[in-house]
Amino acid sequence: MPFDFRPVLKGDLVELRPLRADDFDALFAVAADPLIWEQHPAPDRFQEDQFRSFFRESLESGGALVAVGAADGRLIGSSRFHGYDEDHREVEIGWTFLARSHWGGTYNGEMKRLMLRHAFRFVDQVVFLVGPQNRRSQRAVEKIGAVRVGSRFDAAGRASIVYAITAVTFGREDQG
Repeated sequence: MPFDFRPVLKGDLVELRPLRADDFDALFAVAADPLIWEQHPAPDRFQEDQFRSFFRESLESGGALVAVGAADGRLIGSSRFHGYDEDHREVEIGWTFLARSHWGGTYNGEMKRLMLRHAFRFVDQVVFLVGPQNRRSQRAVEKIGAVRVGSRFDAAGRASIVYAITAVTFGREDQG
C-alpha cells in the first residue's frame, strides 16, 4: 500500500490536514515571529520572501500538513511527511513549526503522535533531521521517544542530527 501523504488527522488539541495554497496568509501570520526560527538552520524564514519560498516548497512536496487548533479553528503551525523509502520502510517527519503560544510540548507532542500513528501504518521507522544548533527541536523529538542515531546532510546540504523512532518503540511509548 503506498504511503498516504495527505491524511486528515484529528486529536483533542489539534487537527492536521493537507496544506492548501489559500493557507499562506494565516500560516505566515504564525511564521512571521523571528523567535520561532532563531535556532533553525534557516533563521530568516520569518521574512515574507523567505517564508513564501518555504511555503511553495511545502505545497510542492505533497506531504505538508497544517495544524489547526481544535479550540478556535485557527492555524497554529505546520509539519511535513517527506522522503518515503518503501524499500527501507521509512519516512521522515520534519519542517515542523508552531506558534509560540502553543509551545511547551503538549501541542507538538499530539501533532507528532498523530503523524507517527499514521506513518506506522506504512513504515517501520520514522526519522527526524534536526539542525545541530536547534536544541529546542532536539529536546522535542527526544520527548516523544526518538533517539539520536547519527548524522547526515539534509536536502539543502546542511549537516543534520538524525533521530529515529521505530513502530515497536512507539507502540510501547504510545501505550504509556
